[in-house]
Amino acid sequence: MNTAVLFDEVELTGHDLTLKQLVAVARFYCEVRISDDALERIRESRQRVDRITENKQVAYGITTGFGGLAKVNVSTELSKQLSNNLILSHCVATGDPYSEEQVRGMMLLLVNAFCHGVSGLRPEVAKTYVDMLNRNVIPVVPQKGSLGASGDLAPLSHIALVVLGKGEAFYKGERMPGAKAMEIAGIKPIDTLFSKEALAMTNGTYAMTAVGALNLYDALDLVAISDVTAALSLSALTGQLDAFDKRIQLERGQKGQQVAAANILKLTEGCDMLKDSQGLRVQDSYSLRCIPQVHGAIRDALAYVREKTEIELNAVTDNPLIFEGDEVISGGNFHGEPMALAYDFMGMALSEVASISERRTEKMVNAAISNGLTPFLTVDPGINSGFMIVQYSAASMVSENKVLAHPACVDSIPSSANQEDFVSMGTTSARKSGWILENSRSVVAYELFTACQAVDIRRRVGNVSPGLSPVLQAVYSLVRENIDFIDKDREIRIDIARIEELLRSGKILETVRQHIPDFE
Repeated sequence: MNTAVLFDEVELTGHDLTLKQLVAVARFYCEVRISDDALERIRESRQRVDRITENKQVAYGITTGFGGLAKVNVSTELSKQLSNNLILSHCVATGDPYSEEQVRGMMLLLVNAFCHGVSGLRPEVAKTYVDMLNRNVIPVVPQKGSLGASGDLAPLSHIALVVLGKGEAFYKGERMPGAKAMEIAGIKPIDTLFSKEALAMTNGTYAMTAVGALNLYDALDLVAISDVTAALSLSALTGQLDAFDKRIQLERGQKGQQVAAANILKLTEGCDMLKDSQGLRVQDSYSLRCIPQVHGAIRDALAYVREKTEIELNAVTDNPLIFEGDEVISGGNFHGEPMALAYDFMGMALSEVASISERRTEKMVNAAISNGLTPFLTVDPGINSGFMIVQYSAASMVSENKVLAHPACVDSIPSSANQEDFVSMGTTSARKSGWILENSRSVVAYELFTACQAVDIRRRVGNVSPGLSPVLQAVYSLVRENIDFIDKDREIRIDIARIEELLRSGKILETVRQHIPDFE
């Protein structure tokens, strides 16, 4: 969403970065600084690496090669060349670039991980990333090419290139050589990398986590909006409120279900259209009656994703890690499986947002099941097609989501001479959750568009009172400020663009929270 998340500054310690702070920096250009304690930890970590190198201690990625070349010893004299070569050889991603906010998120997570003081790079390297964030030098990072273990090697290498004054970057909207962007912004690139630094800069889950976290932030808003659109559809369809009774939800005990049911009751409180409709039928079809169960399950799924994401925002995921006593420990924190599972789950949950939303849209446009609305919500059916193809397009995106929701994490392919023989595909999980999010947002926008038309048609039919609840009337009025009632066919693409922009703007939830301050 475009609603600004405002902070004066985000201080990075490595341990307390929040989802809102990530969005504030990545999307809204909030300035960043490294805490003094974190800078000292970074310095001490670098000193440990220097001693390891001087003592010619065998340590992966410091005095040895990488991946399948871990058994090849590298002399102290060549350790700098080893680090530089890692960046040059690993920047092989391809495809369209990530958005600027996604890359800013990656850079932020990298610096936050450096703050732990176990990655072994110099403070000036970490500060260069901060300068790039604060002056908005954004590396061009192609989207394709990460297996999600060993971390996001290829995309993070493209960021590292610009740190070195190479590669490409966006600066003030213009794509240019990285060296030029750094020069214009007044940032001195790092001339050469020392031992271990390249690994710290490229070996981790920071790309998948940044992409997934930004998607999650918008997904949480979309689920809240879907309760609003469902309540408006329920009103237009003269739905039965028994299914939202608190007692039913408590008997099952699912937390998300209770929240969703409570939201619908809050949103419809004082709705004369629904008050007059109670008792017209014993029960509704599932797309209305099971809103708490479906929307609630989606909320619970996203709560799990949020838990895993907020842990990963403050995680160190490079390898090896350097601890007190100059101890170097090789492990597998770079493996993206925790995020791969989470972001595949998020994609599936968001698919369900769209699936049930489209069913409510179909119910409103289908005169056989709309409880008295006109065919395709037209005033003059036959001459006008009305909302026929609105549902058609929504159905298309729902079906596309079914393909995209296939989990990426169930696939693996060996790499690096079979040293890296089981990988997560977590970056693919994160990326495609964004595609599903875009589709699902459009489907929910279509439902909102359709529900407002259905409310007007219901008022024209006149078989129940015309009044909506105060909050739903405010949402309806917001839509009508942007889109007029359709009494005859017109160039509907303009209306579609406006309703989608309305959802992206954050104004729907702003309007709701004016009436229900604690609405979530």
